[in-house]
Amino acid sequence: MKKIKIAVLTFVSAVSLFSFQTVSEASTTHAVKSGESLWKIGNQYGVSVLDLKKLNQQSSDMIFAGQNLAIPQSISAADKDLLARLVSAEANGEPYAGKVAVATVVLNRLDHADFPNSINEVIYQIDGGHYAFTPVQNGTINQAADAESIKAVNEALAFRGQGNGSIYFYNPQTSSSQWILSREVTVTIGDHVFAK
Repeated sequence: MKKIKIAVLTFVSAVSLFSFQTVSEASTTHAVKSGESLWKIGNQYGVSVLDLKKLNQQSSDMIFAGQNLAIPQSISAADKDLLARLVSAEANGEPYAGKVAVATVVLNRLDHADFPNSINEVIYQIDGGHYAFTPVQNGTINQAADAESIKAVNEALAFRGQGNGSIYFYNPQTSSSQWILSREVTVTIGDHVFAK
């Protein structure tokens, strides 16, 4: 009987510890409303749908009105602003999907072993004596982001960890790099070619 009590106590302690860790990873909770989806919620908070599912131990995309979901921590407001300013400068005049794709490239680089480990370092990375992104070089990254670019960043964050793994983009009309032309093309949106 004593062994059973110890086993039950150990199990309850482990479940309590796991529950505490799950709650502490969340910055807030969200009460699901009718018609919402994980995608809409992830987009609203600027968090990955995959992280949202993982934190809430969801094996499927099915959620229910009234269900409470823990919302994972997102990137900082400063990082969101920096990323939105980059998107606004890089993808000015491009379709909305192209803006989402530019933000996704930065996030994919953040998750890739060959690139720095922070959004700031990815954006301000110098390679071969040149900044990785033209707006950093010419200063247009210092201009405020437009509303569409801010929205595109949240969508890219919700999409994080999905997609085709683009870590580069270029405009074939203006690019002088032969190396970039050797990369596998993943998609073309507007004037930008995305590659990995």
